[in-house]
Amino acid sequence: MARTFPLAGLLRLRQIHQDQAKGQLAAANAAVRARAQDRGTALTSLDRSGSRVDSAQALAAVAAARASSRSMLRELEALETRSRMDLERAQANFGAARARTISLEKLEEKHVAAVQAEDLSAEQLVLDEIAANARHLRGNQR
Repeated sequence: MARTFPLAGLLRLRQIHQDQAKGQLAAANAAVRARAQDRGTALTSLDRSGSRVDSAQALAAVAAARASSRSMLRELEALETRSRMDLERAQANFGAARARTISLEKLEEKHVAAVQAEDLSAEQLVLDEIAANARHLRGNQR
């Protein structure tokens, strides 16, 4: 049996893909948090903005500002929705990459166990041979 795991290169490649997927997942999580924070900041800012209406011009300006704010909030919500979709995709990609890696890791564990069993068997054969030779020598000395 080969001493090294024959699929070690493929396992390393899968681990690299898993690490990349993990990085993309972390970035997607950060983007979702940032979009939620942006929307929260915008809502807080809008809540704090007081509007005194003294004239028709002020009323028109307040109406325009509110329309602009609604538009901005819709854009922020769309960005947040897209970020959440990206997060779901990143989670799925990471899960798939992890599953591919796990299957090879299990094969590697079986390979290591088989190599260890082979080593122990060879060691036992050597010990048995030494013991048999020792008995044979003791028998010849009598």
